[in-house]
Amino acid sequence: MTNKKSLSQLQIAWQNFKKNRTAMVCVFILGIFYGSALFADFLSPYSYDNEDRNYSYCPPMKVHWVDAAGRFTGPQVYGMTLKFDEYHKRIFVEDNSQRFPVRLFVQGDPYKFLGFIPSRTHLFGVLGEGRLHLLGADTRGRDLLSRILYGGRISLSIGLIGVFISFSLGLLVGGVAGYYGGKIDNFLMRFCEVFMMVPGFYLMLALRSAVPDNFNSLQIYLAVVVILSFIGWAGLARIIRGMSISLKEREYVLAAKVMGLSDFTIIRKHILPHTLSYSIVAIMLSIPGYILGEAALSLIGLGIQDPTASWGNLLSEAMGIVPIHFAPWILLPGVFIFLTVICFNVIGDTLRDCLDPTLKTEGNH
Repeated sequence: MTNKKSLSQLQIAWQNFKKNRTAMVCVFILGIFYGSALFADFLSPYSYDNEDRNYSYCPPMKVHWVDAAGRFTGPQVYGMTLKFDEYHKRIFVEDNSQRFPVRLFVQGDPYKFLGFIPSRTHLFGVLGEGRLHLLGADTRGRDLLSRILYGGRISLSIGLIGVFISFSLGLLVGGVAGYYGGKIDNFLMRFCEVFMMVPGFYLMLALRSAVPDNFNSLQIYLAVVVILSFIGWAGLARIIRGMSISLKEREYVLAAKVMGLSDFTIIRKHILPHTLSYSIVAIMLSIPGYILGEAALSLIGLGIQDPTASWGNLLSEAMGIVPIHFAPWILLPGVFIFLTVICFNVIGDTLRDCLDPTLKTEGNH
């Protein structure tokens, strides 16, 4: 009966959620972001570390479909020549004598599709010796679009993995503390307060300082995930503990004790599932914090290190006003961070409204 009732509540919440167009648009946007990150190897025209210093800070390139006489030629880009204006400012000028066709399914940098299938096929690219930079290039002449797609893998996955670890820990500690009470509850809550009394950003910096500097990209990635997971679990544990205290006195919990079920089984099957509504909302609202945490660490040089791309370290090039003035497109990773954070917050707020017990009660009447 419990599972059927829970399923019915989730169905009602889903129906209410689908009526909110803004939330559905946010789901669609996040779906595109996560799908693009998953297939970044195929979608990006270059590898994240493919560079050409001759295209340093190359602006977004225009794709031409007709020639100078107005005849249709298909998509193509022109070569770019670096010059200096009267103010000694670097500018790129299109060279009409150099034309490079843009085609679908071109051969390029080697990669492993989905991590294990060797391939060199990219969704689109340019033929010949030319370069294609739809969103411009960074200071080393690396394609910004490709690095944003690859960077999404780091920034978006850290949010999901970090929140999974953090919430698993918070649910377990909170459930155990609320169910047993007494000395166990007192010890676990004092332990949580130790983490909560330290400001999150300073705790994050302190934990990062304990990570050796000679770690490779994968080790740094795992270290950042663990660090961010230690930031938010304590607050969740206190809330789940309060919910568990009231839930452990319910009839179905007392019946489970009489049937001889173990304490762990009761906590796992009869207490924590009834905190699902709050947990789902809290998870959606917490993911942006993990994404921003990774961006903050990478922005100040303590997170993912170059040449591995993340949205945070891509923004590190925009630390000065001069690069922003001459190459404003380097701020584009910040736009992706902004959109992701907004989408998760909108979805979280909408889920909170849909899972609100008072709203469901009014709907039933």
